[in-house]
Amino acid sequence: MALLMGIAWTVRDRVALGALRLPDTDDLMRLQQIRDWLGGQAFTDLAQHRLGPAPGLQMHWSRLADLVPAALILTLTPLLGVHAATVAAVVVSPLLLFAAMLILVAAIARRLGQSGIVAVVLGALAFPAITLFPPGRIDHHALQIVLVLALLHACVGRGTLRQGAVAGMATVLSLVVGMETAPLLAAGGAAIALRWRLDGAAGQARMAGYATALLLGLSAAAVLFRSSGWNVAACDGFTAILWRAAMLVALAPAAMAVAGFATVSVAARTAVLIATGGLALAGAALSGPSCLHPYGQVDPLLARLWLAHVHEAQPLAALPLGRAVAAGGMALVGLAAGVWFAWRTRTASAWVVLGFQAVAVAVTLVQVRGAPLAALTAVPALAAMIGAARPRGPLALVVAWLAASGIAYASLGDALAPAASAAAASSCTPAAAAARLAALPPGLVAAPIDFGPMLLATTRHRVLAGPYHRDTQGNRAMYDLFLSPSTQAESLARRWGVDYIALCKDGFAEVGERARDRQLLVGSLKAGQVPPWLRQISPAGSSTRVYTLTQPARRTTQ
Repeated sequence: MALLMGIAWTVRDRVALGALRLPDTDDLMRLQQIRDWLGGQAFTDLAQHRLGPAPGLQMHWSRLADLVPAALILTLTPLLGVHAATVAAVVVSPLLLFAAMLILVAAIARRLGQSGIVAVVLGALAFPAITLFPPGRIDHHALQIVLVLALLHACVGRGTLRQGAVAGMATVLSLVVGMETAPLLAAGGAAIALRWRLDGAAGQARMAGYATALLLGLSAAAVLFRSSGWNVAACDGFTAILWRAAMLVALAPAAMAVAGFATVSVAARTAVLIATGGLALAGAALSGPSCLHPYGQVDPLLARLWLAHVHEAQPLAALPLGRAVAAGGMALVGLAAGVWFAWRTRTASAWVVLGFQAVAVAVTLVQVRGAPLAALTAVPALAAMIGAARPRGPLALVVAWLAASGIAYASLGDALAPAASAAAASSCTPAAAAARLAALPPGLVAAPIDFGPMLLATTRHRVLAGPYHRDTQGNRAMYDLFLSPSTQAESLARRWGVDYIALCKDGFAEVGERARDRQLLVGSLKAGQVPPWLRQISPAGSSTRVYTLTQPARRTTQ
């Protein structure tokens, strides 16, 4: 399935892939991080030195997600050359994760007594999750999905030491990659703790493996993946703050594992679970309070103008109806199927899967970034729904398949969404701006936030702004520049050392009427009124507008 869909995706996107125009800004930034590493930047240096004010931005990412694409590039370069090897790497690495995802959803379904083949088909149709696996999607989201599914697989079925170790390592690696899946990792830990309380020797074996892998894995990760941003005062990535909090939490399963060798009493294990779990969580919260709101340090202006418009950060209910149906349809139907399946079977594994589903749906309601995992954790219950519909005849089976297929909700969402206007379709793109700027001498570019990764990946320029919450200074400077009167904007541009300015003629919609205010730099440039301190490089009337700063006038004395 992964090979067939991979071929179809690659043929569909062959032109963009051949030019390394990757689907998402994070994919482009990931590619640039890999290039910088392979070009000589230290393994531990995760700073993007061409992003934001000098000396660059400490990224909150991890080198873990770079390993497979980088290994493919290094292996294939002697055979294909650098460009072709890079294209092959961005095609193959997401498909490897896609195959792993399908294998895991099938294995989870089989552990619940359902058809693995049906689960594979549902996984391959699980919109919006499948948008994270096509060629070019080399960002960390697909890896996070695979690690959470590995954790879920280890939580269902009979407990063993090996299953516990897999759960612990999946948890550690997911924390190394990023914080986005923390609620699902907590659900996994809670499931293992509850099964330890009730499952006797099997639960104890799983807990022992889990606790050991957590402690050893976190200790090893602090050595292997300690980056240049280790001491950043934030809990938005694998920093010292997150590591200390995770180690404190890991003491709870360690204490449970030790206590489990001494008692099999459910009452005693319940007391140990409550006491150690409560103390560990309280200690972690006191040690790293920023972990409770990892993105809370965003500038209020940036939160309003930028973060509030980031799709994955939106609550499900805030999306337009069509997009909400596409993002949440499979998850919500799957949650209903999960309740039915758990109630009908009354097995611990079914309740564990339902718990994962409920957490993923809760995340989705708050931030739609949870929708891919909410869809995939629904696959076993939806496979059971299809199995129950099969004896009822063809009509019931067709209805069940339609209700279980994520791609059906995507199609319904498209039908409900208003048609895109011709003006929107013809608007400029970051790639167009990069094409204008690529031939110019390297300099600092002030451009809208989403231009940043494309400019970094396809030109030699530095960029002031990018879609990353840590780039507060650069992003704020960009907005201050464009939203200032021309004279003040010139002063800001020269203070920051800006060499080029780029924007779209229909850009900055997020600032509302201010984008048309000709007293401000953004409004005057969109109206074609170029101040004397700028010289337009792009052709007159172009939707992609690029300018260079002129030399400041010299003062003379008599």
